[in-house]
Amino acid sequence: MDRIDAMQAFARVVETGSFTKAAETLHLSRTTVTQLVQQLEARLRVRLLNRSTRKVNVTADGAAYYESVIRLLADIDDAETSLSSASALPRGRLRVDVPSPLARIILVPALPAFYARYPDIQLDLGVSDRVVDLIDEKVDCVIRGGELANLSLQARRVGSLPLAAYAAPDYLKRFGVPLDPRELENMHHRIIGFRWSRTGKVLPYAMHNDHERINVQGRYVFSVDDGNAYLAAGVAGLGVLWLPEYMATPHLASAELVPLFESWRLDPMPLYVAFSPNQHVSAKLRVFIEWVSELLTIYAPVTSPQRS
Repeated sequence: MDRIDAMQAFARVVETGSFTKAAETLHLSRTTVTQLVQQLEARLRVRLLNRSTRKVNVTADGAAYYESVIRLLADIDDAETSLSSASALPRGRLRVDVPSPLARIILVPALPAFYARYPDIQLDLGVSDRVVDLIDEKVDCVIRGGELANLSLQARRVGSLPLAAYAAPDYLKRFGVPLDPRELENMHHRIIGFRWSRTGKVLPYAMHNDHERINVQGRYVFSVDDGNAYLAAGVAGLGVLWLPEYMATPHLASAELVPLFESWRLDPMPLYVAFSPNQHVSAKLRVFIEWVSELLTIYAPVTSPQRS
């Protein structure tokens, strides 16, 4: 038994939840993958996987072993990359979760340039605005806006998103143009609520001018937990909304949105790449983080909050 081959087969079965799918991705037969895992279990004298006719589940021992295996395989990849001129570029599978608007507007359109630089990285992109458990969901890193709730994560700040308030011309025609953000607290106006996945709540926005700072809650008749749907609701005229500049810019150019409260400001939203504190930072993860940081200097360079 080749122990490295067996470890790779075991890791891929855990990641795909299937001997058949693991065999397909490794370009091996299902029988070969099954035999490799069985030989590994025999060597370790531990059951790593529970098999049934429908699915494969990792055991508690198998889950602990898997975490060690993926670190070891990443180390091997790094060692080979650093020594072999034929393998000078990082390679392998990278699992990343990003907010849906960031993926649609910035990240995905820029991927051809990423693959021109790193053609051997297999990127599995999860697109959501929910909180992702990096360990349970076997995600290498996440990109998230706002201060991180989980302070145990390793994180690198890669951007600062300028924010402002906007509304569609149709909304302003029907409800009037609010001149002060406090007008959104009365029954005449309405906002679009964005439900943050960490709390499930629609949180207020802190706005300030040269003289004071206020929290604007507003009244909503529609809320949503996805950034793309939130933007669509604003363009549809359902209420006032707060957006990062990169999301609003195309819709300002097409006159689908109008900026509000231009004498009022919001602190920029920090943008982080976060990953598990126990995770080995492989070459492929390191170059991805560097690439994201470089990309975001165009759209959202890191700045410090402006306090009034």
